[in-house]
Amino acid sequence: MTQEGELYTVEDEEAKSLRCYACAHRCLIKEGRRGICQVRFNKDGKLLVPYGYVAGLQVDPVEKKPFFHVLPGTNALSFGMLGCDFRCDFCQNWVSSQALRDEFAGHPPRAISAEELVALGRRNGSASVASTYNEPLITTEWAVEIFKLARETGMRTLYVSNGNATPEVLDYLAPWLDGYKIDLKAMSDANYRRIIGGVLQHVLDTIVRAHELGMWVEVVTLVIPGMNDSNEELWDMARFIRSVSPDIPWHVTAFHPDYKMTDRGRTPVETLLRAAEIGIEAGLNFVYAGNLPGQTRNWEDTRCPSCQSTLIKRRGFYVSANRLSSDGVCPECGRKIPGIWS
Repeated sequence: MTQEGELYTVEDEEAKSLRCYACAHRCLIKEGRRGICQVRFNKDGKLLVPYGYVAGLQVDPVEKKPFFHVLPGTNALSFGMLGCDFRCDFCQNWVSSQALRDEFAGHPPRAISAEELVALGRRNGSASVASTYNEPLITTEWAVEIFKLARETGMRTLYVSNGNATPEVLDYLAPWLDGYKIDLKAMSDANYRRIIGGVLQHVLDTIVRAHELGMWVEVVTLVIPGMNDSNEELWDMARFIRSVSPDIPWHVTAFHPDYKMTDRGRTPVETLLRAAEIGIEAGLNFVYAGNLPGQTRNWEDTRCPSCQSTLIKRRGFYVSANRLSSDGVCPECGRKIPGIWS
């Protein structure tokens, strides 16, 4: 279930070594070897990449991704493959993401064509298609094939990603990707390297670059007790997002013990409320507290930054009221609310 990829260069023709640039690791892959993700590999001097299957396939509320400023109240056909370029100790999709890296991860994939996948989304009334569950950057070539077909039917296209991208892969995606959800897991490079397996600056650069390319960006931080929940670190995150754009939504979500991080409890609701308040004080216009439905006051709702009217009311992944017009204008004061509303 592979095809030759496009996101690579030949480093040494005689040695058949390749440089992959689907993610910021930029792996040098020798003949017969795999990249850090384990699913992009060099066979006879060609980079083979995942193609023609799903390991996860489901119709989800778009709010579950989470996208709160993309077609609220609609469904997204969500598909995932296998593998990841990170190795987060707290991964909540580790069975898919850590395939070929962890002997207990992975499950049989299901063969499907891009045409079948898009047709399935249309039959189920999905307004968008999302590459999610594992890291989509490492399966970008097939995602773009799907997105091209989805765009022809009027569906929006979404990535749910760790943000460990390169400028080259973002340029490759830009013509076909509408919305990009990026995880900002910490503001400590030491934690990125030790617990996550990446470099903080690469993720920060992705947030900036994706915004500059015109993708609709939403940022998510899983707030983990004892790792990234200090006031100082939350302020650093909020200030950075504000420096890119005050209109980027910031989702602060609750951790629960999972995978290899079972040494601490769930995130208290008080911590999420504190993080949300820091986001607003730092100058962000849209901050959301998630994973604790009905417990975070009105931090699940979209409010107008100008007049504070409640425009979209939510509980968990479900929208109970939406007062925005199709062009995203507040009915009370006329302010344009940024997002993808139609």
